Amino acid sequence: MTNPVVSDLLARSNRLGEDPRNTNYAGGNTSAAGTDTDPVTGQPVELLWVKGSGGDLGTLTEPGLAVLRLDRLRSLVDVYPGVDREDEMVAAFDYCLHGRGGAAPSIDTAMHGLVRAAHVDHLHPDSGIALATAADGEALTAECFGDRVVWVPWRRPGFQLGLDIAEIAEKNPQAIGAVLGGHGITAWADTSEQCEANSLEIIRTAERFLAERGRPQPFGAPLPGYEALPEAERRAKAAALFPVVRGLASTDKPQVGHLTDSDVVLDFLAAAEHPRLAALGTSCPDHFLRTKVRPLVVDLPASAPVEDVVVRLKELHEAYRADYAAYYERHASPDSPAMRGADPAIVLVPGVGMFSFGANKQTARVAGEFYVNAINVMRGAESVSTYAPIDESEKFRIEYWALEEAKLARMPRPKPLATRVALVTGAASGIGKAIAQRLAAEGACVVVADLDLAKATDAAAEIGSADVAVGVAADVSDAEAVAAAFRTAVLAFGGVDLVVNNAGLSISKPLLETTEADWDLQHDVMAKGSFLVSREAARIMIEQGMGGDVVYISSKNAVFAGPSNIAYSSTKADQAHQVRLLAAELGEHQIRVNGINPDGVVRGSGIFAGGWGAKRAAVYGVPEEELGQFYAQRTLLKREVLPDHVADAVFALTGGELTRTTGLHVPVDSGVAAAFLR
Repeated sequence: MTNPVVSDLLARSNRLGEDPRNTNYAGGNTSAAGTDTDPVTGQPVELLWVKGSGGDLGTLTEPGLAVLRLDRLRSLVDVYPGVDREDEMVAAFDYCLHGRGGAAPSIDTAMHGLVRAAHVDHLHPDSGIALATAADGEALTAECFGDRVVWVPWRRPGFQLGLDIAEIAEKNPQAIGAVLGGHGITAWADTSEQCEANSLEIIRTAERFLAERGRPQPFGAPLPGYEALPEAERRAKAAALFPVVRGLASTDKPQVGHLTDSDVVLDFLAAAEHPRLAALGTSCPDHFLRTKVRPLVVDLPASAPVEDVVVRLKELHEAYRADYAAYYERHASPDSPAMRGADPAIVLVPGVGMFSFGANKQTARVAGEFYVNAINVMRGAESVSTYAPIDESEKFRIEYWALEEAKLARMPRPKPLATRVALVTGAASGIGKAIAQRLAAEGACVVVADLDLAKATDAAAEIGSADVAVGVAADVSDAEAVAAAFRTAVLAFGGVDLVVNNAGLSISKPLLETTEADWDLQHDVMAKGSFLVSREAARIMIEQGMGGDVVYISSKNAVFAGPSNIAYSSTKADQAHQVRLLAAELGEHQIRVNGINPDGVVRGSGIFAGGWGAKRAAVYGVPEEELGQFYAQRTLLKREVLPDHVADAVFALTGGELTRTTGLHVPVDSGVAAAFLR
């Protein structure tokens, strides 16, 4: 049974965390002190439940809490070796843990355990950070709150900050909380209900203060030519730029992208002071750990042609990398972790929006959300004062903190297809659906493309959230429809790395019964469709400069001559030769092109369920329900082929083990000797 103190803490945390005005994703922490029964002695014991490292308040559950013996935690004060060695205290928290399981204690644990209040909230609201980063933040805090909220000068998160806050809280019994210079807010109370009320009072009071005292146009006058482009034009330009930007941001390691073109971002980029403010960088540690110390900002007007922006992006990217390396060299000490990478996490393009990057879609999206927080902070600070973030040297100390490096080292090993964006055609059912599901399971972001948008959307939803999969409509026989599907993929994830030509249909008729319309339809969907999809994929992959994979789901019929199959088999032969032609042409761009030749995939196949199965069963003189076994019995292995077996082959070709293989056709047919490749 959950302790009532814990139930109240979780409910409070979830309420605070679900409102972005209160704190950012995975930012801040909450705690509650109370008693529980010691399972060893059977006696009451004082405990502290506090959100663990890396958790999110909005979705916090009991396993996400660290549970510590309060007496042992507070006894650490007696052995604290001083601020120069305060990092050692994080390891000491492990010796204060109570019971089994639970989350790892975060660096902020001391703040919660040392303040003499049963309930503590530490949050990162934009309004609070705006005061915390104002040049005269201490005076503004007093003006805003009187003595009800006290000012704590900037100090890096850790044990000493916990001591500082505890001392200030003890000396100011009238105070309900504090503004932490350059960082955020902390509130405390004797009950969970009152602590939540105090947190909200600080946040809402700061919001009203900024609204009432703030001057208009805190970002300066409008910058002519930098205003937001109309939505359709903006999206088209973003789609044209995104693969290039993603390729640059992936110079050190591959990244997934996210586009934010909200009014907050566009208005910031349309104002005269945005270059100065962006160069100052973010301040709250949660912000710059996700966004890096500053973004890359394109210094061209919104009307600049795409070609000019691309040229300038490449110049600015080179300068950004040099500047970041210089920043590292200025502050690194002999025991600093190695530089993690010099590419930007945030790229701002006036009139278009913000491109943010991360190791997966969620990380990229959250990085963008954090920079929106930073813009809101700058607006608030500039409206009542001057934005003055913490010093660059302090940012470096946190970015290259040994504790941060240890946290990164504890992260699970990425899945084989992590950071890769895959587009699969005909993916709402059958073989295509199995391929899309397998690629997502191996870490890829997946675009489910299908003629039927509703089915594509449903298939994507089965895979996961929009951070993992999206559905798009795609008539592969229509060049503009194909281009539109790829634009959707680019705007969703930043580009495309892995494309599977799977869309198809089957017309089983003897030569004399095959009409010209039958022939044209079969070739439009598979021969022409594969060509159109591959052409658009190659264009994007070349712009990214990150290589890529194109896989054709061809057929045993590409090499095997069977009866009553002229339209289908000839188009499969066309696809098979496209593999060889494109492998030869695209190799210089590190784009690998391979094919898979399935046969007899009856169960789970959309094509067979659509009438092809009945026609092939009639050709072979077997009941339709026995067609799969009929195909299996004519193979060497005598085993039926399922959609998952084709998906396995796609992963084998693209999962990283066959990096020197291109132009290959892999049979997935249980062994059909007549279809052996020669």
